[in-house]
Amino acid sequence: MAYTVLARKYRSWTFDEIVGQDAVATTLRNAIASGRIHHGYLFTGTRGVGKTSMARILARSLNCLNREGPTADPCRTCESCVSIAEGQDVDVIEIDAASHTGVDNIRELRENANYRPARARYKIYIIDEVHMLSTGAFNALLKTLEEPPAHVKFILATTDPQKVPATIQSRCQRFDFRSIGPEQIGQQVRMILEAEGCTADDGVVRRVARLANGSMRDALSVLDQLMSISPKDLTTDLLEQVLPAPHDELLAELIDRWAEHDAAGALNALDRCIGQGYSLERFGETMIEQLRTLMLLAVCGADTELVDVPAQYRDAIVARAGKFDAAAYVHAIVVLEELRRNIRFTQAGRALADAVVVRLSEAVPQASIAKLLAQLEGGDPDALKKKVAPRPAPAPAPPRPQAAGHAPASKPAAPPTPPRATPRPQAPAPPPAPTRRANSDDMRAAMAEPLVKKAMDLFDGALVNVEKLAPKPPDTDAVEAPESDE
Repeated sequence: MAYTVLARKYRSWTFDEIVGQDAVATTLRNAIASGRIHHGYLFTGTRGVGKTSMARILARSLNCLNREGPTADPCRTCESCVSIAEGQDVDVIEIDAASHTGVDNIRELRENANYRPARARYKIYIIDEVHMLSTGAFNALLKTLEEPPAHVKFILATTDPQKVPATIQSRCQRFDFRSIGPEQIGQQVRMILEAEGCTADDGVVRRVARLANGSMRDALSVLDQLMSISPKDLTTDLLEQVLPAPHDELLAELIDRWAEHDAAGALNALDRCIGQGYSLERFGETMIEQLRTLMLLAVCGADTELVDVPAQYRDAIVARAGKFDAAAYVHAIVVLEELRRNIRFTQAGRALADAVVVRLSEAVPQASIAKLLAQLEGGDPDALKKKVAPRPAPAPAPPRPQAAGHAPASKPAAPPTPPRATPRPQAPAPPPAPTRRANSDDMRAAMAEPLVKKAMDLFDGALVNVEKLAPKPPDTDAVEAPESDE
């Protein structure tokens, strides 16, 4: 008998077995129980979170032959349930939209949808990666998806809902599948290890759950790889051989060189890292994960549960996390992520990696303005707040005591203001003396000046009297004579 991978062997059969999608499972179970079954569903979410498994469970619930009608608890033994689980049922058609993207494929689907199912209650179309359909195919599907025959149900699944047109989404009930938490993945991994008769260290289970990044299928693929090497016992040493930890010695040495601003040592560490089989893209991913671990330890403390650090490395990693502050970690992660993206589209990936290593080695440590000012003052950052604290307002002066039997003294009247002196009229200023116009003698004297002559020779110019060129101003003192009556 052919070997079945763990991801298919332990695929969920009922709504209760779905891991990490309780809200979606409860909604669909209640819809079946109340008879409010929609004709179209849209399942969205990242890879390996249970979209296809949920679609098959819903199909089995609708078409179970050992139940009188749709049920939330299919029998799992009838011919329909078994064939749906294997993806071979004649009335449940699974379509890969990546290979059926054209209008002709949707036209064929519409024609076949008119025929009733062969043996089950409903003809169910499960269209995986529906965002891969062309625009024309989406338009051809609109009418059938809005008003399908009573015996037809559509279940659409996608990892990129932004590419699905709004006209398609409005005709479906949308369910967003969340990433599965590490604790839930760890529990499922332990259950599968017990069923397979394999023992594993707790560190192995935690590492596999972390490496899955919210995808159950990724976790089971890693577990399948480990069990291929040691089917009965999984240890931390075995995991380190197959999947190197992000906190290995070479990357730790590289970070230490960054902290010491040793660009040459950092470049040598990068060269040894690549020489041991790391690709540049893998280097960027692993270094980002390493820096994330150090950042969380620096920000959240050594006892945080957000990172998984082996006991034998904890002291060294906590000490290394204190070499940078949060701003430096954020800067380094952003630079490395930019490197990881650019490496895919260039032929000079090694040069970019070397440049990033030198840039981070020579980078000035990031620090807040308050911290830098506190260092200049020789104190802590909180001392600055104390220095600039506002002074308290002075208390009002108490009123003067008054003698008994005497009325309060009235406030003395202000002295009368003296009258303003009338300013004396000033004599009008004498008119300016008229300026004398330049004559021919002045022109000859100007041309005899050495500086003027040198300027005229240099620029090959001529001396011009601009007073003769300007229009003569009107005589404002002249009085226009009145016109005669004659």
